[in-house]
Amino acid sequence: MSTPHPNTDVRMRGFTQRSAYDEAQLWLQRKIDQLNPIGSEKIPVFEAASRVLAKDVISRVHVPSFSRAMMDGYALRSTDIELASDARPIQLKVIGECFPGKKFERTVAPGQAVRIMTGAPLPLDVDAVLPVEKTQTNEGSIIVQQPLAAGKNFGQIGEDIQQGDIVLRRGRTLRPQDIGLLCSIGHSVVEVVGRPRVNLVITGSELLPAGQQPAGCQIVDSNGPMLSELVQRDGGLPHHLGILPDNREAIREALSQDADILIASGGSSVGQEDHVPILVAEQGELAIHGVAMRPAAPLGLGTLAGRLVFLLPGNPVASLCGYDLFAGRAVRSLGGHAPDLPHRKTTMKLAKEIQSPVGRTDYVRVEIVAGTLQPLVGCGASVLSSSCRAAGFVMVPGPSSGYPTGTDVEVFLYD
Repeated sequence: MSTPHPNTDVRMRGFTQRSAYDEAQLWLQRKIDQLNPIGSEKIPVFEAASRVLAKDVISRVHVPSFSRAMMDGYALRSTDIELASDARPIQLKVIGECFPGKKFERTVAPGQAVRIMTGAPLPLDVDAVLPVEKTQTNEGSIIVQQPLAAGKNFGQIGEDIQQGDIVLRRGRTLRPQDIGLLCSIGHSVVEVVGRPRVNLVITGSELLPAGQQPAGCQIVDSNGPMLSELVQRDGGLPHHLGILPDNREAIREALSQDADILIASGGSSVGQEDHVPILVAEQGELAIHGVAMRPAAPLGLGTLAGRLVFLLPGNPVASLCGYDLFAGRAVRSLGGHAPDLPHRKTTMKLAKEIQSPVGRTDYVRVEIVAGTLQPLVGCGASVLSSSCRAAGFVMVPGPSSGYPTGTDVEVFLYD
């Protein structure tokens, strides 16, 4: 098939005048807002950590559902010891023991007490638990030398959660302690937002599958495994379609596979074998191709059959950058997560200046040396090891010319 004339080649449009970073982000946000939300699914509570709640969780029970001892001691009537003092100790007869998971069946009469263990149900007719360390024992009795108020040292019914309470709200990303809470109110199944299905279209006749040794002019695919892990991190379901040769029809078929989001890595620029931009433009919309940023300048954004499509560069660092700043935002949003970067942020001082041309957004990898930030130098978009050496990255916005030495800057930390 002949190559289109340069004046009509859709691949050249964005590279003649690249879109501003903010403009590309604005287009993406508008498209995300227009997409139909991912449906919900019901899953076992033990599999729900890091998933997003699709509906409020309402407790069907009180927690605790019975009055229970909060410490080891003696269950008693507070009125029996209201006059106790060092000068006037009061003796109570111990009539039995109460253990967790077992109800104490006997009546506790005035002048009596029950030895009780932490978590055990409170016997009827008592209203306080005296800590064991505040008693003395004497032949089947305890000696008490101080009063104790009613209601002390035991959990009331519904003290933690009342029946009918909204315990977790829709949109919450579930944490391990949330799983514990769901179990405590008897939930074995929880309804969560579905995970967006993300097809990974990795192109390049020069690529070998992960796990093989690079040989001759061929290189091992690193973007596929990296992007799969990034999609999973952001709550998506990655589907690696395998490495595709630079063949127009093979790529067309891959792009037609059903998914919520399509991510193509490689073949996104303006070379003779870069088919992806042309295919997206022919079959859907290639809204943006070429962004004023570094790395990931060949980034493309578009739609195919109502699905978002991201064209990521083949260079690994550029692919990482393009995913985090654009594709990852869509994955996170569709899965119900906050679209913001999932990296911890902090502020640190620059040990060396960062220079950036006005009009270009820069993603600058940095390392931490003696508590300050050092920009990594001499690391192009193909040097993936630089992202492993880096502690994180600093974003330089388009209107800025960079930051001088000593500036306090915001850094996004990889770890």
